[in-house]
Amino acid sequence: MNIDLTGKTALVTGSTQGIGLAIAQGLASTGARVVVNGRSRDRVDEAVAKIGGDAVGVAADVASADGAETLFGELPHVDVLVNNLGIFGAVPAREITDEQWRTYFEVNVLAAARLIRHYLPGMVERHWGRVLQIASDSAIVTPEEMIHYGVSKTALLALSRGFAKDAAGTGVTVNSVIAGPTHTAGVEEFVYQLVDQSLPWEKAQREFMRLHRPQSLIQRLIEPEEIANMVTYLASPLASATTGGALRVDGGYVDAILP
Repeated sequence: MNIDLTGKTALVTGSTQGIGLAIAQGLASTGARVVVNGRSRDRVDEAVAKIGGDAVGVAADVASADGAETLFGELPHVDVLVNNLGIFGAVPAREITDEQWRTYFEVNVLAAARLIRHYLPGMVERHWGRVLQIASDSAIVTPEEMIHYGVSKTALLALSRGFAKDAAGTGVTVNSVIAGPTHTAGVEEFVYQLVDQSLPWEKAQREFMRLHRPQSLIQRLIEPEEIANMVTYLASPLASATTGGALRVDGGYVDAILP
């Protein structure tokens, strides 16, 4: 496939590391002008340097209204919006506090809604745009060790479907990508919350998959670049007939035909 996003500006939130950085690199490889986002100026600058080319960075906490306004001031319009920002962590179900529920909703759901609300009108006016939410297998298979996270990712699927309907017939597509268990620094920390911390990483990963993600058909963690490949395709003109969907890059983890 020849994916060419030359002349398009793509914003990836939470893109200083992990899946977000891989997505930014993937979009940059297609010729897009990529905007890296994170809370720390130093980490944003480091990510921009890794990507190279026309990449630029905006340091702003888009999980807050003030941070989003900072972003909008520096970047009023985009052609591709990738809502990758998200937090996760294991908490026993009956110990999740009201404050934790609020925080997960504000970071994982409201931040995405806020950015869509700002950038979608310009895309509709230009008759072209791509909005993508990075969801999770936890949106469908709610994990007992982090229900609050799973609920927030389920909400992202509904958010995408609803805004896809809002953008119907405009040339703008809105989709979610359901990412399965993925190898990132944050996930390494999470794995060691659930398995013996004395185990070397390769053994710890296998033990985690065996005990906590046995449904995986690839029986390994997904690499961030594999998520980025799907996002890059969905952001391209080649995916013009795909909207309102929840596309899976889950290693076969979700035991269902749809989505």
